[in-house]
Amino acid sequence: MTDTYRAAVVRRAHEPIAVETVPLRDPVRDEVAIEVTACGLCHSDVHFMHGTSGTDFPYVVGHEVTGRVAALGPQAGDGIGAGLGIGDTVVVAPMVACGRCRHCTAGHPTRCAARLLRRPPIPLADGVSGTPVLGVGGLAERTIVPAANVVPIDPRVPPEIAALLGCGVPSGYGAAVHTAEVGPSDDVVVIGCGAVGLAAVAGASAAGAERIIALDVQAGKLEPATAFGATHTVDAGAADPVEAVRRITGGRGADVVLDAVGGPRTLDLALKVRAVGSRLVVVGAPKVGDTVELGLRELFLTGGSLRVSIWGDCDAHRDLPMLARRYLDGELPLERYLTGSYPLADAQSGFDELLAGRALRSVVTP
Repeated sequence: MTDTYRAAVVRRAHEPIAVETVPLRDPVRDEVAIEVTACGLCHSDVHFMHGTSGTDFPYVVGHEVTGRVAALGPQAGDGIGAGLGIGDTVVVAPMVACGRCRHCTAGHPTRCAARLLRRPPIPLADGVSGTPVLGVGGLAERTIVPAANVVPIDPRVPPEIAALLGCGVPSGYGAAVHTAEVGPSDDVVVIGCGAVGLAAVAGASAAGAERIIALDVQAGKLEPATAFGATHTVDAGAADPVEAVRRITGGRGADVVLDAVGGPRTLDLALKVRAVGSRLVVVGAPKVGDTVELGLRELFLTGGSLRVSIWGDCDAHRDLPMLARRYLDGELPLERYLTGSYPLADAQSGFDELLAGRALRSVVTP
């Protein structure tokens, strides 16, 4: 391997990405060095880039990563990393339960406080320490992560598709299947038809939901929702979404509401379209400082549950290969996600398209 690699770095809030040359070190202990072949551009990165998910600048951006194993630390083959080999096609999972804490040993890995990958800071060329976004920092030519967070997948999955398995797809799909536990008799509403929302639609469809109602304020995002399994679509920018959901569900409201946007306005909408005894799941990440007022009496009288889904409550080593198989079998049309592909030097252009609402999911191929 070379002594340096290029990475996307944001030095201050709202500054554009700068592609910097970063010193490369060898993996140690249980680490795995990965040659990045594709990295998805996600709104979660934007929150860090704008300082609304943290202020530990500079940030090394990127967390939806696929690539090939380039080097292994001396303990990388122990335990969960057993079987990893040089050249393997892998996806980086930003969330993996530790397997040792009181929650893990009690059979509740989604409660593990150590699930989120916490990589050490990345020394930049000027000696300043960069913070890897979500512990990955993978909008780069290389990344180094623990073996437990490296998931081998079928090499037939193209890099542009495999990268999506790192965040958006499991977050939405798992929110429907694992967190909400959608079942065959359920009427489901998905608020927001971006990458996470479409995956939630696909998850609800796989779970056999009776009706799947996709809502978005951008009419152009509704047609792909039908391809992923939506039975009904509502242009929330042109029609009253509450009235539309009530009409479709015979006045009851939805048994499951998945808020794939995250924020006060969409949570308020979610509360208005839910049925008595429903499951409301917050999937999209709110910004730091977002608050909402809840009518506790109404919430109490309508029953049901309000839950938060982090990374779809997925088990990385079980669910990512499954999602890859579903794509290869033609059951999960992830190619419909792809809006554009950019070289690393043009990553900022990809994020600009995402923020302008003109991209569903773009990827960078370093």
